[in-house]
Amino acid sequence: IPYFYGTDYWIYYSVHHYGGVPFVPSLLIVLLLSLYLSLYTGFFALLFSMKIKSTRLPALLLAPLVWVSLEFARSYAITGFPWSSIGYSQYRFLHMIQFADITGIYGVSFLLLAINGALADIYILKKREMEMPLFSPTPTAAGYGVLILTLIGAFAYGSYRLAETRPGENVKVSIIQGSIEQDVKWEPSYRKKAMDIHTSLTNSVAAARPSLIVWPETAAPFYFERDKELTSGLMEFSKTLDAFLLLGAITVKDGDGTGGLRHANSAVLLDREGKVGYVYDKIHLVPFGEYVPLRPVLFFVNRLAEGIGEFVPGEKYIRAETPFGSFGTPICYEIIFPGLVRKFYQKGGDFIVTITNDAWFGTTSGPYQHWSMAVMRAVENRKPVVRAANTGISGFIDSSGRIIKQTKLFERVALTADIRTDRTRTFYSKYGDLFSFFAIVITLLILMDLKRDR
Repeated sequence: IPYFYGTDYWIYYSVHHYGGVPFVPSLLIVLLLSLYLSLYTGFFALLFSMKIKSTRLPALLLAPLVWVSLEFARSYAITGFPWSSIGYSQYRFLHMIQFADITGIYGVSFLLLAINGALADIYILKKREMEMPLFSPTPTAAGYGVLILTLIGAFAYGSYRLAETRPGENVKVSIIQGSIEQDVKWEPSYRKKAMDIHTSLTNSVAAARPSLIVWPETAAPFYFERDKELTSGLMEFSKTLDAFLLLGAITVKDGDGTGGLRHANSAVLLDREGKVGYVYDKIHLVPFGEYVPLRPVLFFVNRLAEGIGEFVPGEKYIRAETPFGSFGTPICYEIIFPGLVRKFYQKGGDFIVTITNDAWFGTTSGPYQHWSMAVMRAVENRKPVVRAANTGISGFIDSSGRIIKQTKLFERVALTADIRTDRTRTFYSKYGDLFSFFAIVITLLILMDLKRDR
């Protein structure tokens, strides 16, 4: 519980400041979530303690198998919440995370648990020798050897990947971080100022002649295309840029059958002529933030963004096709789902553009954790990442996970950099979480008979 409460405490900020929930109840909501997430670690402890007593398998193998199986399940169960996966703690240890292009983030978690399991084996082995003098330590000794070779192999693979030069083209991209406070973002009286901030920052990068300019999630504080005058003004502005403009916007979909409107959280690409060339609708919505799961049962629960309208999920993993490359645009919460992001790049692609509005997190650790997950998506898919956040952290990450540039929180700034496209189709992009599925199958086979004697 302390681990999940300590890493996910930032949720209280959104619930309290923007959901209207009093301070103490907002902390209790985080506690309830932590209790749920802790069930996975509790279940891990239960299965591990039961099985380690009846097997010759070393903890350095048993622990990571069980852990990864449950960590993977947590990423998909109910609506899925893969935040706080232990592998993200290594996002700056570039030499040891490069093999994520094969295993995904779960392989990094596996290696960390294997190391901790090896340390646990030192104690477990002594206990086994006292209880069973004739017990052979060979499996554990062999496990240590395999672990050391794996660590050497992972480091060597990482060194190779970091040193290699992959084919690609340089593309100049600008990011606009408007730093608009969430509580005024949708105020009609603030709408002009919000647009002026974004257009002014955009004009400031014109001299750099970027091919692509990226505004953050819901940067346009109006209903795109439905608000004709504002939409037309934005399109006319984009014509002056001699660049493609990608922005986050709320788009209006068909009615819900009761006279109400349904909305999508979208990424819209305007080409150099100011025409809409691409629209992606966010597929994985934030529960209780953009929709209420189990609405018939939880009819009394409102969303944090109630004033914007009811959101509907998109259905297609589509990429924008431009003269300077092809890219998908996972929106905000979606970047934390490795299985979702890879679906944009199963058949190719050059880079990743992710837009987000981390104003919901305030100055907590939430934006920093969110940023670290983008590093892993870059490595898994071998795609540079362009990240535009309303209040930070915005920045550029290359296809090996190196951070090229990044902004501070609540910094109103325009950032420009050259990214190098990468058309590599990784094993992970093509085949997904085969490593995790393999770990789950092996775990189930091991756990099938917990009563079996040594």
